[in-house]
This record gives sequence, structure tokens and C-alpha cells, in this order.
Amino acid sequence: MLIHAPYYSGYIARVPDAPLAEVLERRPLAALIDRCSEEQLDYRYAPGKWSIREALIHCSDTERVFAYRLLWIARGNASPLPGFDQDEFVEYGPSDATLEDLSAEYHAVRDATLALLRTLPDEALDRIGEASGYAVNARALAHMLAGHELHHVEVFTERYGL
Repeated sequence: MLIHAPYYSGYIARVPDAPLAEVLERRPLAALIDRCSEEQLDYRYAPGKWSIREALIHCSDTERVFAYRLLWIARGNASPLPGFDQDEFVEYGPSDATLEDLSAEYHAVRDATLALLRTLPDEALDRIGEASGYAVNARALAHMLAGHELHHVEVFTERYGL
């Protein structure tokens, strides 16, 4: 059972019915990064929207945050976790990150997430905590980070033309 705030339902709905580690190992964002060029990194599909560079940084940052929440809750910590301001994270992100930097970071973050998930027993994934003022279990956080990536793959494809 997945316990989460209603906001995350759209992310979770994107996750295919397959073992989660298999879904994450597919790394769909990697194929888009491989198709991108350095010249495209500053492209924005509309004024005020994130550049490709900023959106890629956001994807890695969000996976880190979700994985930290997952670890926190899976290890039985009952202290509530705060929300995070994605726009603030992007604002203070590395504005000069190269495509090579962004790819290496994406893969390092994903490798760490997969290593964590491989060590968690079912009872740890079913533990419930609080993040951003809502009850959430570790299993839902794993699905949220997978669905978040799939959401951005769609955005990169439809709006950025990757």
C-alpha cells in the first residue's frame, strides 16, 4: 500500500506495474541527456521556465530529497521532514554544469538510490513517516521518485523537443 499526499498521485500513476528496481534501472532520463548538446542546455521553452540545465539539476536534486526521505522513514525515524522549495534549489544550483557533469550526477544519484532500495526489506518500505506535513511511507517515496523522473521525461520530450 502506498501512503502519500494527494499531490503525488500523478507521479505514482506514471510508474509501470513492474519491479521498482527494474523501472529505476531503465534510467529513461539518460537517453534524453545523451540526445542533448551543450548548446541546448540553456534552452527554455517559454519565458520564466527552467532551462534544460536547470530542469536536469532539478531532477537530480528531487531524487536526492525523495531518497533521503525514504531512508529517514525506512530507518524508523519518526521526526517530521520539511518540504523543499524546488525553485530555490534550482536558483542555487550549478549554473555552469556541463552535460558531462549533469550526466555523471544523474547516474551517481540513481546508483545511490538503487543501492539503498536493494538493501531495504519490505517492513522498512512500509514504515510511515511525515514529509511536507503529510503522512508518507517509504514505498510511496520510491514510487514518487520514479514517477517524478517519468513526468520530466514527458516534459523534456513534449516541451523541450528532446
